[in-house]
Amino acid sequence: MGRILDAVVPARLGPRFRWMLASSWMSNLGDGIAVAAGPLLVASLTDDPRLIAMAAVAQWTPPFLFGLLAGALADRLDRRLMVLTGDIGRAVVLVGLVALIATDRVDIGVLLAALFVIATLETFADGAHTTVLPMIVPRSDLGVANARFQFGFMGINRLAGPPIGAALFTAGVVWPFVAQLVCMAFGALLFARILLPPVERSREGTHVLQDIVEGFRWSMRHPAMRALNLQIVTFNVTYGAAFAVLVYYAQERLGLGPGGYGALLTATAVGGVIGAASYGWLERHVAIRNIMRWGLLLETLTHLTLAWTSSAVVAGGILLLFGIHESYWGATASSVRQRAVPDELQGRVASVYVIFMMGGVVAGSALGGLIAKQWGVTAPYWFGFVGSGLILACLWGELGRIAHADEEIRRSAEADR
Repeated sequence: MGRILDAVVPARLGPRFRWMLASSWMSNLGDGIAVAAGPLLVASLTDDPRLIAMAAVAQWTPPFLFGLLAGALADRLDRRLMVLTGDIGRAVVLVGLVALIATDRVDIGVLLAALFVIATLETFADGAHTTVLPMIVPRSDLGVANARFQFGFMGINRLAGPPIGAALFTAGVVWPFVAQLVCMAFGALLFARILLPPVERSREGTHVLQDIVEGFRWSMRHPAMRALNLQIVTFNVTYGAAFAVLVYYAQERLGLGPGGYGALLTATAVGGVIGAASYGWLERHVAIRNIMRWGLLLETLTHLTLAWTSSAVVAGGILLLFGIHESYWGATASSVRQRAVPDELQGRVASVYVIFMMGGVVAGSALGGLIAKQWGVTAPYWFGFVGSGLILACLWGELGRIAHADEEIRRSAEADR
């Protein structure tokens, strides 16, 4: 049993990492349950497509409104306390929502308000949570550590959670939200076991807006972060354009029903699990520059394959490979950022990256619908292929420089151990 535990969570990462990982996996299970149960609850309360769309807006808006502020506060305040406060706040809102559902008093307005408040609290909790890992794990081990978190997102949030959420909703509308509440509470209790080292801060006498500006300037002046920010916003435009219409593509191009569409999503999630499980081996045997370059090339070829094929088997196969890349890229980009950024700037720089990431997805999603409407269901995938190819050509050399700088940081960290 000890060998299995050490293989999953290496002892060298320390007990604090194990508590943090257990907390993250528990929270991911709750969030995965809500991924399926949330839309089902919305659809049970209204058949107005505008209100159904507002549920997504309520959850996507807070990171845009408060993400930079959350990052700045994470660099000013006690990060552990900030995470726990956000988690406890979300749990309190969920208690109220569960009570309303159980007594059949919930309506769409109350639900939308609850989703907005929960997403706002999650934005502040996540703003601090992203800064914790480089505080407790040696910088040379951040790749393996981030891969374990990727496993939680891909394997638990995407793969295991939604079927559980749908099954619980079938048993009773309130049960998936009770389960989410339990998972969230246990996640907070596990995170509370972590004690963090102090962070040197020099924020006295400055306004929070000055902190935000400082973080943005540092992000855009640092060569590696500037390139990562440009990469994520541009590639997420092409990603958002393609994947926003995936359900339509599955129906019209591949001839699949709901079950077939679900199988495509499952293939991506399975690929993500494979990627997370194999990242440690990959990092030991493949240079960072090649992980980044060849991964983005695979993403580009994913668009081409989906644009060209009408076979569900081929589409599922390329999406499985894309899921592997998604895990590899998530672990690599997070590790490169965390190794490059000083502790006192982690919150602000991470929040800038998230704003670029989400901005690209939202813009691309809107663009994908317009492109598909005007030129057909495969047009967003041709757009993704051409756009990603041009962007990758422009960033190819820069990715090599990012990797070179990161390798120097890793060698220095390993020498200091």
